[in-house]
Amino acid sequence: MTAGSLRYGIQLPVQSQSTIYAESWEAGAGPGDLVEIARAADRAGFAYLACCDHVAVPRRLAPAMSTVWYDPVATLSFLAGVTERVGLLSHVAVVALRHPLVTAKQYATLDHLCGGRLVLGVGAGHVPEEFETLGVDFARRGPLLDECVDALRAALGPEEFPAHHGKAYDFEDLGQRPRPAQPAVPLWVGGSSPAAVRRAALKGDGWLPQGDPRDRMPAQIGRIRQLREQAGLDGPFVVGAITEPLYVGPPAWDVGRRTISGAPEAVAESLRAYRAMGVHQIQVRFRSRSRGELVDQIAAFGAEVAPRLD
Repeated sequence: MTAGSLRYGIQLPVQSQSTIYAESWEAGAGPGDLVEIARAADRAGFAYLACCDHVAVPRRLAPAMSTVWYDPVATLSFLAGVTERVGLLSHVAVVALRHPLVTAKQYATLDHLCGGRLVLGVGAGHVPEEFETLGVDFARRGPLLDECVDALRAALGPEEFPAHHGKAYDFEDLGQRPRPAQPAVPLWVGGSSPAAVRRAALKGDGWLPQGDPRDRMPAQIGRIRQLREQAGLDGPFVVGAITEPLYVGPPAWDVGRRTISGAPEAVAESLRAYRAMGVHQIQVRFRSRSRGELVDQIAAFGAEVAPRLD
């Protein structure tokens, strides 16, 4: 496992607008808002900006999920050009929807262009219609993701002519340049099912939980440690967590009963509990009524909460 300071990143607003978490102002937002938010996170010391992945949302799910899902490669590339140091995370790319060489070409180019700031987060996906329409067997998405991870390890490594020989994908003697700027692009696995946790522990460089409440985290982290120990894996591994919604300072409006709010020390004290569990990076989301309020929240977190996390 990885030691050190508790790092913090943000799942970007606007680029995905599920009714579960989107604020009302996001419906009218666009590229300029994303730029200002990304720059604010960059200034505030955030470890990464995260972007989701859905190719198309079926009509039956649109009322809950909405159909607003920006493409992660295009979005992260756009934001790489207007930021300086913040990392760029796909949370998560549904890589089984595409051939690994296509995915590798896109993300290797992104990492090359941004100077090595990419973290590739991958997950199994959950929308059958996406898979069926793109000609991929939804029932086999788990084994396909397992093989995709292996194929991407090869295709995103240092070799110009990577090789992979598997059941679903087979390639060699096919060159791809530019290569990633990083010698090895970090690969974090998302999901909280037993299969996803096992995949993260055995195949990933990190774990991105999906909706685990705080009280479930210790057991999940314990399982990851057990699986890695049993497999003889002792290299660096990043454990993530998605926090409750946050609001820095006393809110003057109803931010919801689950929201952690109040003075910076109170917010930091609550978040320090994640580090005590064995979490290395937290993904935060702030309640806000406008882009301006969100930018202010990001700045307040970086200046007043982050120094107290450790």
